[in-house]
Amino acid sequence: MTASNDPAAAAPASSGGQTEPQFGPHRFYAGEGGGSDRFRGARLEAADLRGARFTDCDLTGVTIRDGWLVDVSISGYLSNVTVNGIDVTGFVNAELDRRHPERVQFREGQTADDVRALWDTIERLWAQATERAGRLPATAVDQRVNEEWSFAQTLRHLVFITDAWASRTVLDEERPYHPLGLPQSWYPVADAAALGIEVTARPGYAEVLAARADRMAVMRRIVAGLTDDGLGRLCPRSPAPGYPDEERTVIDCLAVVMDEEIEHYRFATRDLAVLEAG
Repeated sequence: MTASNDPAAAAPASSGGQTEPQFGPHRFYAGEGGGSDRFRGARLEAADLRGARFTDCDLTGVTIRDGWLVDVSISGYLSNVTVNGIDVTGFVNAELDRRHPERVQFREGQTADDVRALWDTIERLWAQATERAGRLPATAVDQRVNEEWSFAQTLRHLVFITDAWASRTVLDEERPYHPLGLPQSWYPVADAAALGIEVTARPGYAEVLAARADRMAVMRRIVAGLTDDGLGRLCPRSPAPGYPDEERTVIDCLAVVMDEEIEHYRFATRDLAVLEAG
């Protein structure tokens, strides 16, 4: 499977083949106020950039020469990334696959049975993660680590992903959005409100768990009824208003759900480890 909102499958090998900027691996436009090209082609020499933060930025073709890289954290889509002359892309991907074999299971999935098996894996992994979160102090589920989403916010986002990429597309429901769902941070708040989504809501954790359990049950019902022939059926609706109007099949849409589940599980468990360490 390959998620239809993931540029990895079609990313250019070098900056020469790219004509439009890519603002992060999982967004299709820069969002309101984003997309500045002010620093495109900039040359910074002997500059103090300590503590700088780059989020959803296109760094294609960037060169860091004789930099002092200490306590540096990088996440995102990698291709042809060299460190001191060594391409580390393969090493990073292989290590991620070793730590998270569900990534390999996702990439190798082709049939309806494969989708069902992967959803079994996802349910098991998230049950373990939720149990870990439950052992922390009650306030920890709302605590953000390094400005990332909290555990509760992550679950709310996955509620939205199920609504958008499963109920809206695969099940052809016009307005399946749970009010506690949390769209991507760049999705316009006014557009979310028009869908009945309360982005600024502060629900209790029990409410979040209930919404999440309900949406996981939706996915369970969908994958239970899948057939190989049905994977290629075209879905008539976009995930949500504002998304690109393009052709999407059932497997395309379910792949997005699975990819989001896998990636956010990785992020959530990374942050749980920080919270557990105190």
